[in-house]
Amino acid sequence: MGFAETFKALSDPARREILNLLKGGSLTAGELSGKFDMTAATVSYHLAQLKKAGLIVERKEKNFINYSLNASVLEEVLLWLQDLKGANDHEAE
Repeated sequence: MGFAETFKALSDPARREILNLLKGGSLTAGELSGKFDMTAATVSYHLAQLKKAGLIVERKEKNFINYSLNASVLEEVLLWLQDLKGANDHEAE
């Protein structure tokens, strides 16, 4: 995972909202599209960017694709941020 792709994906408010929605469990693209005032194609674009950054995973079930959070990438980012914060806290002493 590249942090540049991850932070680029996280920089968009619509993508952050998609991640927020996926906290409650997996959703299909159609279910996600219904929660936004944007075209299905735009939602698909945002999903592709999140998937490219490794923030979400997709699982095919019959005629649907379910999207869910990829917690391991989020944990890696959080660990990096905590480590960075810890380094700064130590320098302040």
